[in-house]
Amino acid sequence: MERKQEARNPFYRVVALNDQTEDPAIWGKNFPLQYDDYRRTVDQQRTRFGGSEAIPRTPTKADPRSIVAQSRLEEDPRLKSMWAGYAFAKDFREERGHAYMLDDQTYTERQVVVKQPGTCMHCHASVYVPYKKLGEGDLMKGFEKMNQMPYTEARKLVEHPVTCIDCHDPESMALRVTRPGFIEGIRALKASQGVTDYDVNKMATRQEMRAFVCGQCHVEYYFKGPEKRLVYPWAKGLKVENIMAYYEENPHNDWTHAETGAALLKAQHPEFELWNQGIHARSGVTCADCHMPYKREGALKISDHHVRSPLLNVNRACQTCHKWSEDELRARAETEQERTYKMRNIAMDALMALIADIKAAKASGLPDARLAEARKMQRYAQFYLDFVEAENSLGFHAPGEAVRILGESIDFSRKGQVALRQLTAAK
Repeated sequence: MERKQEARNPFYRVVALNDQTEDPAIWGKNFPLQYDDYRRTVDQQRTRFGGSEAIPRTPTKADPRSIVAQSRLEEDPRLKSMWAGYAFAKDFREERGHAYMLDDQTYTERQVVVKQPGTCMHCHASVYVPYKKLGEGDLMKGFEKMNQMPYTEARKLVEHPVTCIDCHDPESMALRVTRPGFIEGIRALKASQGVTDYDVNKMATRQEMRAFVCGQCHVEYYFKGPEKRLVYPWAKGLKVENIMAYYEENPHNDWTHAETGAALLKAQHPEFELWNQGIHARSGVTCADCHMPYKREGALKISDHHVRSPLLNVNRACQTCHKWSEDELRARAETEQERTYKMRNIAMDALMALIADIKAAKASGLPDARLAEARKMQRYAQFYLDFVEAENSLGFHAPGEAVRILGESIDFSRKGQVALRQLTAAK
């Protein structure tokens, strides 16, 4: 009888929640099981090709963190050459759990290299309430105001990393999208598919929302214009070539490469885009199904809010659908990742060779006009490679697509080298 009663009353309303309650500890009074899981996102644990290690550091006045993740730049110095002249060449570390997302953005050395805008808060903080306050109740107006603020000023307005209110309606607990960038981006994507005036919070299915709430932040984006408006470049589709075509039609460069002079783009974290090309998305399996799988607590069925790699939770994340042993499933995933990693290294070597050749051509006195084609190929090769490099599954979300993208990156690098060879031969 006790278990039946527990199932009928999934939570006890200890405190009243409203659209201004952003502190997750208050939500935790009504949802202690979920809150306990949420707090465990401080865990740092490696998988074979991902996860993070807890690296001790001495706190300073400028950076009070005593633990950080390992440096990707130290693991692969080629990244410094790929991003030469850009802030990521100064500091790029392995991603950590949601608990660290705000602090790691606040204290990254990239903040020293370039003064970042308040736009960055969109995917690194709980911004729903700050946006509403800034916009005097209007989410979009608050979003636009924070975008244009210096990062240091915007940082004063936020207190938490992603919290309950960013994904849940406080009255019904239904999933909802609160990030303006996604609201506008998915509307543009749907418009390209013939669906007009798409409202994600009214028209998406519940299962779609189990991906969309994660896709609010785990996406490719850029800062548009002097107002630094956050835009998801989805108006032509979600594939890398669709996004590249968007950037060609809406000219944008993130930086100019310090060694070659090429105008380049920095891919961000396009998990949502790559997942959309994979078998799990095609089968209706969402982010939450694998990264926040259901579990039993007494008579309650809840989503595991200890968001992490499915490879650290194979039993619930994978074996619900796949009836093989944990070792077999982990081995299959790691095989896909290993193939991607090998192709990533080949693509990286090809890009390094192209960069070296453009540098040599510049040093020989070739004018910029004659280097244009090689630089264009660097732009494409770098973005395609970075699209996989910046994506956090090392290809697992769509293994075939990831390898295809890397193969095309290699092709662009080699075409750039061929263009330079032809210039040399024509002398």
